[in-house]
Amino acid sequence: MSKEQQMIEYMVQDLVEMLTETQSIEYDLAMRTIYDSQIYEKLLDTETGLYRESPSYVYGLLQDELNFGHIVQAEV
Repeated sequence: MSKEQQMIEYMVQDLVEMLTETQSIEYDLAMRTIYDSQIYEKLLDTETGLYRESPSYVYGLLQDELNFGHIVQAEV
């Protein structure tokens, strides 16, 4: 397993934990939610560099996707 793949796996684990705690949903549903998301696709694409961001930042993007149906990223 490459370093990038390992970082992605750790990120997914962190996101699942955050989802189960904040949304009070079951582990299986949290996993399915993440794996079916656009965020997960972006995490797998190492060109985006998203896997290097903090779990809380990525969780915020995931929340936006879940709330609005797409990823919302504030412009600087």
